[in-house]
Amino acid sequence: MVINKNRRFIIKTVLSSLIRRRSRIAVALLGVAIGATVLLGMVTLCYDIPRQMGQEFRSYGANMLFMPANNQPTMHMNEVKKAVALLPQNKILGVTPFRYDSIRSNQHPYTIVGTDFEQVTKTSPYWQIEGTLPQNPHEIMIGVDIANFAMLNIGNTVSISGKSKQKSRFDEEMKITGIVKTGRAEDNFIFINLHDLEQLLEESDQAEVVEVSITASEAELKQYIDTISNQLTTIEPHLIKWVTQSETSVLGKLSSLLYLVTLVVLVLTMICVATTMMTVVMERRKEIGLKKAIGANNKSIAKEFLAEGLVLGIIGGTIGAFCGIIFAQVISTNVFGRSISIEFYLIPITIAVSAIVTVIACLIPVKRAVEVEPALVLRGE
Repeated sequence: MVINKNRRFIIKTVLSSLIRRRSRIAVALLGVAIGATVLLGMVTLCYDIPRQMGQEFRSYGANMLFMPANNQPTMHMNEVKKAVALLPQNKILGVTPFRYDSIRSNQHPYTIVGTDFEQVTKTSPYWQIEGTLPQNPHEIMIGVDIANFAMLNIGNTVSISGKSKQKSRFDEEMKITGIVKTGRAEDNFIFINLHDLEQLLEESDQAEVVEVSITASEAELKQYIDTISNQLTTIEPHLIKWVTQSETSVLGKLSSLLYLVTLVVLVLTMICVATTMMTVVMERRKEIGLKKAIGANNKSIAKEFLAEGLVLGIIGGTIGAFCGIIFAQVISTNVFGRSISIEFYLIPITIAVSAIVTVIACLIPVKRAVEVEPALVLRGE
C-alpha cells in the first residue's frame, strides 16, 4: 500500500514538474521527437534501400549469366528453364536468351543476334530504341553504328545471307523496324527474333548466353549460383561482377552514411535533452534543497528526474516514430519514385531507444541534482 502511494506521489510530482516547466520541456520534447523521427526514418530506409536500389541498378542491365557447360557451344532452353526454376520467382525481373551467328549484307560481314524482344527490354532497359521492336517474321532491328555505316533507316529492306548449321545457304529480305543505341557492342549487331534465327540456322531451342536480371544482393546471387551449379551440369551460372560489385559498394557506403547521420542526430538529441534538464535542475535547486532538508534522500531525487526523462523519451519517441514513417515515405517517394515497405516492429524499438537515450542524457543533470547542499541553497548561496 505504501509502495503504491509512493508511486502515485512520484507520478504526480513528475507530471506537475513537466506541466509547470512546459516551455523548456517542449524544447526537449521537440528534440527527442526529431531524433526519433530521423532514427525510424533512416533505419527504415536502410532496411528498404537494398530493394529500392536493387531495382534501380537493374536499369544498368542483368546481374547473372548462364553459359553452356563442358565446352559446349550452346545450351538447350529446357535446361535454362530448369535453372530459372531454382531461382526465387518473385525476384526475377527478366530472362533473355541470346544466339549469335555471322551473316553478310551487301557484301559486308555482320553479327546477327537472335533474342526474345519481350524479355530484352526487362534485362536491358538501358537500350535506347528508335522505332519499334520486331514483332513479325522477316523483321529486324539494327545497331546505330550499322545504321550510320550503311546509311540505313527505319523502314528500309536489307538482304542478309549466310549458312545454316546444316551447311545449306539462306538469303532473306528483312525489314528494319528499329535502331538501337547502347554505347556498347550492341551498336554493331543486327537483332532478330530468336525463333526466326533458329529457322534460318535449322536448329531450335538453343542459346549461347542467357542474361538474368534478378533483385538480389551479391551474397544471395552467390547462393543461387551454388544451387544451380550443384543441381545442373549443363549450365554454368556466373555473376556479372561489375554490376554486382558496384551495387554492393554503393549500398554499403549509402547505409554507412545513413547510420552515421542517425548517430549524429541521436547525439544532438542527447545534448538538447541534457542541456534542458540541466537548466531545470538549476531552476529547482531551492526545491531540491528543501526536499533534502525535510528528509528526501539522493535516491528519491534521482528517481524523480530520471522518471521525468523517461516520460519525456516515451512521449517524444511515440510522436517521432509516427513522424518517422511519414518521413521515410516522403524520401522514398521523392528519391526512388515508389513507396517504401514499413517494418512496424521498428516503432516500439524506436520508442525504447528514445527513452534510453533520454534517460542517459539525464544522468549528468541528475548528478548535479543529488550534489545540491540543502544548507547552502536555503541560505541563498
